[in-house]
Amino acid sequence: PFGSEVLSDGSVRFRLWAPAAGRVQLRLENGEGETDLAMMQRQGGWYEVTTALASHGSLYTFVIDGRLQVPDPASRFQPRDVHGPSQVIDPVLWRWHDGDWTGRPWAEMVIYELHVGTFTGQGDFQGVISRLDYLRDLGVTAIELMPVSDFPGARNWGYDGVLPFAPDSRYGTPDDLKSLVQAAHGKGIMVFLDVVYNHFGPDGNYLHRYAPDFFTARHHTPWGMAVNYDGDNSRVVRDFFIHNALYWLEEYHMDGLRLDAVHAIIDDSKPDILEELAAAVRNGPGRRRHIHLLLENDNNDAHYLARTGEDGPLWYDAQLNDDLHHCLHVLITGETDGYYQDYADNPAWYLGRALADGFAYQGETSAYREGRLRGTPSGQLPPAAFVGFLQNHDQIGNRALGERITALAPVEAVRAATAVVLLAPGVPLLFMGEEWGAVQPFPYFCDFDRDLGRRVAEGRRSEFAHFPQFADPAGQARIPDPNAPETFARARLDWDKLVQDRLDLHSALLALRARVIVPLLEQITPGTARFRTLSKEALQVEWPLAMGAVLTLCANLADTPCAPAPPLTDEPFFFTPPDCRDGLRRGEWPPWLAAWTLAGC
Repeated sequence: PFGSEVLSDGSVRFRLWAPAAGRVQLRLENGEGETDLAMMQRQGGWYEVTTALASHGSLYTFVIDGRLQVPDPASRFQPRDVHGPSQVIDPVLWRWHDGDWTGRPWAEMVIYELHVGTFTGQGDFQGVISRLDYLRDLGVTAIELMPVSDFPGARNWGYDGVLPFAPDSRYGTPDDLKSLVQAAHGKGIMVFLDVVYNHFGPDGNYLHRYAPDFFTARHHTPWGMAVNYDGDNSRVVRDFFIHNALYWLEEYHMDGLRLDAVHAIIDDSKPDILEELAAAVRNGPGRRRHIHLLLENDNNDAHYLARTGEDGPLWYDAQLNDDLHHCLHVLITGETDGYYQDYADNPAWYLGRALADGFAYQGETSAYREGRLRGTPSGQLPPAAFVGFLQNHDQIGNRALGERITALAPVEAVRAATAVVLLAPGVPLLFMGEEWGAVQPFPYFCDFDRDLGRRVAEGRRSEFAHFPQFADPAGQARIPDPNAPETFARARLDWDKLVQDRLDLHSALLALRARVIVPLLEQITPGTARFRTLSKEALQVEWPLAMGAVLTLCANLADTPCAPAPPLTDEPFFFTPPDCRDGLRRGEWPPWLAAWTLAGC
């Protein structure tokens, strides 16, 4: 119901929800100037006009009360950035050639998160296409694109998007994005898109001027007033985002969505927007092919991950398991600042719980959150309901300097932690360049106007002022200016610095995963995994399998040996460090150990 639509007779219907407007005009651009057409006011704050003066490719804006000229909030494309005119796109003109593609089962997922603008030197959708063979050979089965919705300026992480239906023109046209999806499907790779339904960016969003009911003062988020999912006129707002999810899945043939920071979505309705959106997907495109939904949710709310009687997801397939990342980070770096403090007292115990039961925090008090309770019980869920990772854009880029794990931990430690993540029964995620040991940072970057850019830079420096290393002006001066072009340039992957032995390790681990781990996943009964700790850094985790077999991880994530320890009586199918086999048989666990065994098969 939103935006422009090319009709069967070639005319174009335009619709805008503007309940605070007194009148709305459609302004069409043409070679001779501009043409204004009055839009008819409809019930419920809608304005509409259908005209034969527009067609595929036409540029248009809406004029509110004769004064404010705005783009279409449901624009399919913005060739001149967020403040420019929208473009009519007829999606029927694109011819798909992936009709046999039905996706891949969730158990096969190996997710590769990437930022289109920095993944290659080209910095666009075509650049991603050029690396699909590499990703397939690595063992990746799904790429996750950081948000591509139109953002202000030439560079952005994507979370400052303001026009959620329009792929950013810096990356290419809508057809270029469809080409990427189609090419990926041709190589057996699924495509996920990161979407932001918790806020709009600070530059280019005009909704508050003519549709203030998109927002509510009843709830607040880190970005200001919350999106209105449960107040007056919230039905249209809910539909806007539900249609956005369906749009990417249907019009672009996306295979899944990752919903950003849903803990910042506040909705007292029943069902809430997350449940309603997921149901629309499951009852829509999800009935015909594999569609997967992934959450980022700091609240560790397990009910969104509930399974049906057939063990499929009722709503969401999985959640990013920040707990697992935080435990591993504390163990291999020794850092205990910020949210890492919640895992510092016994990191091996928290890691064991995250591997065996899903969340490490399942209702316990969080010191980082000033004693508030965090999480709900998750042991009833299968391992595949959790996505494990050693790096992602948040955990790198939300650091003051944007350092990757390779700059913070020894090579041997990173190797062991990588083996834990990639062979654990949960779904693994890699961040671009991680697989070959990329060392360049991934700091937050943007391209706002001078005043907003200055305020963003000042805000970021004040955000880290409570850390000792950034407490004084000299320390804060080391924090990159997000608006500086060189900050963006430093984040771009340098493929000439690929480290072959790191790449070989990841390829070997993902091949082992496909051959050994994936066939076992359906044999794991939720709630049966168990773990024990040998020290604050060493642990053993067991996943009982059908027919009496057991998958076991033995790990010592410390720079000192752990002895005595349980001797390994079964031959590991993977172990690191490479010369530790004899010690394992004697019950001597060396530093930075990760050993996997499969007994009883």
